[in-house]
Amino acid sequence: MVAKKQLNGSADELEIAFYDAISRADLDGLMALWAEDEEVVCVHPSARRLVGHAAIRASWEAMFERGGIHIHATQLHATHNMLTAVHSVLEEVQRQHDEPQDVHIIATNVYMKTPHGWRIVLHHASVAGGKPPVDAFKASVLH
Repeated sequence: MVAKKQLNGSADELEIAFYDAISRADLDGLMALWAEDEEVVCVHPSARRLVGHAAIRASWEAMFERGGIHIHATQLHATHNMLTAVHSVLEEVQRQHDEPQDVHIIATNVYMKTPHGWRIVLHHASVAGGKPPVDAFKASVLH
């Protein structure tokens, strides 16, 4: 279960809790991190856009049927203000019990400060073409 500190901490702490819940296949813990707004959005690599808690929950539930997914998020590029935080990360992905693969995902996580603390409003992930260079985000442009 997600600790209260993680639910009321910073956007950075919420992101740590997000990837931790995914690694443990903790569906309830993961969904507790999302904003209560029904306009929350999740886009998994090569998949359609999911809007709302029910669709997002169903997608993660299907992914967790084979167990947790270890995601090491690196190369954080973050933009913060008082009410929102946008994190662009490179995800190195490995399913538990799978052989190591060279899978890299570029993800954008958007967090909003709510009366209940920081919450996820958007997770958008896409497969990176080839292995990105070490400083891939230094030359990135938001569009």
